Amino acid sequence: MKFPVSILAALLIVATNATADSIKGNPKLGKIKAPSCQFCHGIDGIGVNADYPNLNHQHAESLFEAMKAYQDGERKGSLADIMKQQLSKFNNQDLADIAAYYAGMN
Repeated sequence: MKFPVSILAALLIVATNATADSIKGNPKLGKIKAPSCQFCHGIDGIGVNADYPNLNHQHAESLFEAMKAYQDGERKGSLADIMKQQLSKFNNQDLADIAAYYAGMN
């Protein structure tokens, strides 16, 4: 059976588009992967100044999606370039782990 190229491309995009729902994050690994995050977002997930958002107790899905948007250059703002650079070395599993770490903070 032959599929048009556009259908195959759409299926590939759907199959490779990771979301937090499709990846289970490990908060213990997230803690190990998050040291560079702590410079701005604090050890306890509370931003070190008013320009940096608090990450503790945020939903893991929201954190994952925000990090993906920064990584993909979709989020804009004064700190977007820094965030994109900081997140460039992480894969989707890393992002899910970091999101799970901050979401699970007490």
